Amino acid sequence: MGLIGVGDEIKADAAGTVQRMRDAGITPVMITGDNERTAEAVAEAVGVERVMADVLPEEKRAEIARLQEAGHRVAMVGDGINDAPALAQADTGVAIGAGTDIAIESADVVLMGDRLGGVMDAHEIGRESYRKTRQNLGAAFAFNGVGVAAATTGLVHPVFAMIAMVLSVSAVLANSFAGQLLSGEGVNADFTVDATETPAPAD
Repeated sequence: MGLIGVGDEIKADAAGTVQRMRDAGITPVMITGDNERTAEAVAEAVGVERVMADVLPEEKRAEIARLQEAGHRVAMVGDGINDAPALAQADTGVAIGAGTDIAIESADVVLMGDRLGGVMDAHEIGRESYRKTRQNLGAAFAFNGVGVAAATTGLVHPVFAMIAMVLSVSAVLANSFAGQLLSGEGVNADFTVDATETPAPAD
């Protein structure tokens, strides 16, 4: 007599990613088609408190819709065929690049590689980009709105209006890229999980 156990290994950066979500004010929820015992073990290992197990693909989509009706903005992360309906329903569907083709086609964002940490990387990049965009629009309207109006009414010489236009563009470019240039940051092309990280054991 014997016993064979088969299961997926928890990703090395799963627990760290869940903690980053909490730190950012995001509530992580696990919705899975796996049985309850397995789901609870994995959730405990990575720090997820709310778990829904034995869920069919259409039930995943319905749960996403229920959360949206309750006023929540929902990002769904998945990589399997069963995740496709929920990825399409979510406000933002995020597919793991190493996942199935249908999951990738259904998602709004596709992460390169299989790092779960890429989910929060994308979130932080999106928030920073939105912040920069608002700042740049404010700067552009301040320069152009005032400068053009002043030039057309004759309060400012056209030459000075052109200088203001150049300063406007320069301010936008400086705001967008100065931080990266000064810090020496480059493009991060590392899409793999750090081999030194070890996954938390699932009891």
